[in-house]
Amino acid sequence: MFTVVIVGRPNAGKSTLFNRLIKKDEKIKAITDKLPGVTRDVNYGKAKWDNKEFIVVDTGGFFAEEKAKDIIEKQVLEQIEIAISEADLIIHLLDGKDGLIPDDIEIARKLQKKGKDILWVINKIDDPSKLNRIYEFYKIGNDLIAVSAITGYGLDELIDIIIEKIPAEKSQLPQEEEIPKIAIVGRPNVGKSTIINSLLGKKRMIVSSIPGTTRDSIDTICKYYGKKYLIIDTAGIKKLSYYKKEISQEIYIEKLAYFKALKSIERAHIVVLVIDATEGIVNQDQKIAGMIAEQKKGLIILINKWDLIPLEERDKKAKYFSQEIKRKLWFVDYAPFLKVSALEKTRLTKIFPLVEEILKEYQKRISTAELNRLFSEKLKDVVLSSGGKDLRFFYLTQVSIAPPTFVIFVNDESAVKSHHIKFVEKILRETFAFKYTPLEIKIKQRK
Repeated sequence: MFTVVIVGRPNAGKSTLFNRLIKKDEKIKAITDKLPGVTRDVNYGKAKWDNKEFIVVDTGGFFAEEKAKDIIEKQVLEQIEIAISEADLIIHLLDGKDGLIPDDIEIARKLQKKGKDILWVINKIDDPSKLNRIYEFYKIGNDLIAVSAITGYGLDELIDIIIEKIPAEKSQLPQEEEIPKIAIVGRPNVGKSTIINSLLGKKRMIVSSIPGTTRDSIDTICKYYGKKYLIIDTAGIKKLSYYKKEISQEIYIEKLAYFKALKSIERAHIVVLVIDATEGIVNQDQKIAGMIAEQKKGLIILINKWDLIPLEERDKKAKYFSQEIKRKLWFVDYAPFLKVSALEKTRLTKIFPLVEEILKEYQKRISTAELNRLFSEKLKDVVLSSGGKDLRFFYLTQVSIAPPTFVIFVNDESAVKSHHIKFVEKILRETFAFKYTPLEIKIKQRK
C-alpha cells in the first residue's frame, strides 16, 4: 500500500497532521502536545480519502545525528531512517511560525539524497493572511504547500496532491481477514518494546533502560508462519496514585499514555502481560491483570528477563512463579505463562501457538444439546445451601462468544455467591476444554 511518511523537527506538528490525515479511519490517534519530543516511536495509521487508501507514518523529531544527546535520541533517528526507507512519499513538515532555520535546511538536504518523492509542507499557517511566512522556505524547494494541522486550513489541497501521486495498483488493499490483535502491556521498563523488536526481527520500537520510553500505543503487523498478527505496544502502566499528583506537562503526557494503554487492552483480542523475572509479581502487576480480567480478554503472562536468573536458580524460580501466579493472580488462573528472554529471543515464538489456542476457545460455542446433557448429569439435582436458603439450578444456556458467556437460571438470585459461580465455571472448563480463555457466567432468576 502507498506509504506517506511525515518527518520534521521536534514540535513541528507532525502528530497533529497525522491525526488529521487518519481521522476518518482510525479511532486511536497519536498523542500530541506542545512539549517537543512527545512522539518517540514510529506510529502507523491508515487513511481513506475519495475511495483511496494509504498508510500514514508519524515519526519522532528529526535532527542532526551529532546533536543526539542520549541513546533514546539516537534510536529515534534510527526509527526515522527505517520509516523513510519504506516511504513512497515523504512529507517534510516545516514550522511556519518559527521560520526557516539551519536544521530545516540540513534535514532537507538529507531527504533529497534519499531519492524519494518529497512534499514541502509549511505548517501553522492558520489563514491566507499568514501566507507571507512561506516565502523564505523557497530556499529548500519550489512546490510549497501551506497548511494548519490544527485548524485544517490547506488540508484539502495537501490530500488532493497525495491522492494524485498514488498509483492505481497501490490505492486499494485486498479484502483483509480479521487480524488477531495482541496488546503487550506491563509496568514501565519490563521489556515490552524489546519483546516486539525480537518478534519483528527489526528495531521498530525504541528500547532503553529509562522507564517511560514508550509514551504512545504503537501498532505493527507481525507475521508468523505466514499468518498476520497486529501487535500493539503500549506505554508502561504506572500506579494510579501517580496521576493524582499535581499535573505538570510531562505528567499530563504520561496520563494520556496511560489511558491509551487502557484503550489498547479494550481493542485487543489477546493481552500479553509482561512481568520482570528479577522483581517478581508486584502490586501493580496485579492491578494490570485485574484491568485485563475486567474486560474479559484472553491473557498470556510473560515472565521476561529470564536470562538474568542464574542457571542454578532457574528450577527453583520457575516453581516460585508458578505458585506466585496461583496466589497473587488467582482471578486469572486460566492464563498460561511463559518464561522468556527478550534480549536472547528465547521462547518468544511460543506466544503465537498460545494465541491461536486461546482464540479458538474464545470463539467456541457449545450446542444446546451438549449443555442440556451437562446440566442433566452434573447440575440438575445439585442443591447448594447459602445463608439458610437452598439454591437450585434450573437451566444453563450460552448466549454469546468472545468471551464464551453463559446464563444460569436459578430459583433465588440473591442466594448466589462467588464460589457458586466458580463451581459452575470449573465444570464448564473440565467438560468443554475451556483451558485458557476467560469465561463469563451470568445469573438470572427464573420467574
